[in-house]
Amino acid sequence: MNIVIIGAGGQLGSDCGKLFADRHRVFSCDLPEVNIGDADSIARLFERTRPEVVINCAAYTAVDACESNLDLSWRINAEGPGHLAKGAAKGGARLIHISTDYVFDGKRPAPQPYVEDDAPNPLSQYGRSKLAGEVAVRENCSDYVILRTAWLYSATGKNFLKTMLRLSLAAPERELKVVDDQHGSLTWSRTLARQIEPLLQSSITGIVHTTSEGHATWYEVARTFLTLMGVPFAMRPCSTAEYPTPAHRPANSILENRVLKEAGCNLFVDWRQDLERFVDEHREALLAEARG
Repeated sequence: MNIVIIGAGGQLGSDCGKLFADRHRVFSCDLPEVNIGDADSIARLFERTRPEVVINCAAYTAVDACESNLDLSWRINAEGPGHLAKGAAKGGARLIHISTDYVFDGKRPAPQPYVEDDAPNPLSQYGRSKLAGEVAVRENCSDYVILRTAWLYSATGKNFLKTMLRLSLAAPERELKVVDDQHGSLTWSRTLARQIEPLLQSSITGIVHTTSEGHATWYEVARTFLTLMGVPFAMRPCSTAEYPTPAHRPANSILENRVLKEAGCNLFVDWRQDLERFVDEHREALLAEARG
């Protein structure tokens, strides 16, 4: 298949590019070559590549910065997916668009999960802009899949795990405060990339939840990861109220992969199982990067 991956420099885009390159014709792109917030840039991309599938991994994901950069977050997260959806519809391409748990308010008591047809109610600018992107996709093309995921990590780019590792290596005696009242499913972007492949030509359309099985808090995740890494650390749990941020974080980000399970194609495993494999494969590289 002829596949275009937008946002190829990020965690998921990078893993998709590596996974699909041997089996498909892949055109990977990112800023400044392609800007999804620019309709003309997207039109030129479709004309040049004529894709059968477009995977949109591009987004403005600086959650707190979205609260003050309203125009930029809306242009990239809301208008951008609309440009892609129009291009896909015109060119007969399938669009796979990545969305987020932040479309929900997170007020449901954990561990009750959110399913695909639960009503969204975003409480942050990031969540509102991503929900608007979902609406733009639905309104402008028919052959689409919107993948909601959460708590992504990979060996590429920045993420929570790398931050915890860097801080612990720099000062193992310094006590880190880590939030222990936000619940979610830590998700390896490589597993998400593997899950995307059977969806390239699937009859599944609409919204699909795509996160690891099981759930934990950020505190539990951090302790598990650093223990697997064999790194000394000092850490104590704290509440969200003790660690205020400009953007509201959902207290419950647990998503149920109901559509995938009903279709018999859910590839996700427990988050701990994936994390163990991740550490086995990347431990030395992660340590080298964290030490600078």
